[in-house]
Amino acid sequence: MMFKGSVALVTGASRGIGAQIAYQLAMRGLTVIINYSSSKDKALKLCDKITSKGGKCEAIGFNVADFDGAGEAIKRIANKYGSIDYLINNAGITKDNLIMRMNKEDIDSVIDVNLKGAINCIKHVSKYMIKKRFGVIVNISSIIGLMGNAGQSNYAASKAGLIGLTKSLAKELGGRNIRVNAVAPGYIETDMTAALSEEQKKALMDNIALGRLGSVEDVANLVEFLLSEESSYITGEVINISGGLYI
Repeated sequence: MMFKGSVALVTGASRGIGAQIAYQLAMRGLTVIINYSSSKDKALKLCDKITSKGGKCEAIGFNVADFDGAGEAIKRIANKYGSIDYLINNAGITKDNLIMRMNKEDIDSVIDVNLKGAINCIKHVSKYMIKKRFGVIVNISSIIGLMGNAGQSNYAASKAGLIGLTKSLAKELGGRNIRVNAVAPGYIETDMTAALSEEQKKALMDNIALGRLGSVEDVANLVEFLLSEESSYITGEVINISGGLYI
C-alpha cells in the first residue's frame, strides 16, 4: 500500500487493536506516535519492538479526555515531527452495567474517553492537517454502536456518537483534502475476549456467520487500507468488520 503522509498518531495504542495498528504502520515506514494513558511500560515495550525491527516510533502519555492536555501534547508532536498526517482514534474504555445500576462515573468516563477524547484529538490535529491540506482520520467505533447491546448503553452511545462525528467531519473537512472514516469491529481476540469462558465464546460464535472471532490483524489491515492512497476516494464511511455478526 502507498502512503502519502509520514507521521501517524494512534491513541490508546499500548495494547490490543491499537498496538497492532501502530506496529503495522511502523512496519510500512511511517513514524508512529504511540499514545497511552496509564500503560507506560506496555507502550515502551511496543516501541522497543518496533525500533528493533527498524521502525520509527515514540511513546507519549496523555489523557485524550483532557482537552488542554491533549492539545499541548499534540502541539509538541507536530512541532517535533513537522506534521501529523494520520490520526487513529482508538482509545476506549468500558464500564458495563444495566442502566438502573449505572452511576455517574460509569456514564461520564466512557463518554469522556470514547467520544470526547476523539473529538478533542481531531480538534487539535485537524488544524495541522488543514494547513497542509492533507490528512486521514480513522475512528475506531464498534459493532455495538450499530446494533446496541443490553448492559452497554453508555458504551453504545459513545460508539454511535463516533459514527455521527465521522460523517459530519467527512463533510466538513473533505474540501481540505482530509478524509474521515470509521471502523466498527465486532468481537476481536483481545484481553477482554480472552477472559470469556468457552461457553460464552461458543454463544458468541453461534451468531457470527464466519464462525470465529476476529483478530487484531484483521482490524489493523482494514485501517491500513483506509489510511492508504488505495482508498483515496473513500470518506464518511463506517465499515463493519464483524465476520457477519451484523448484516
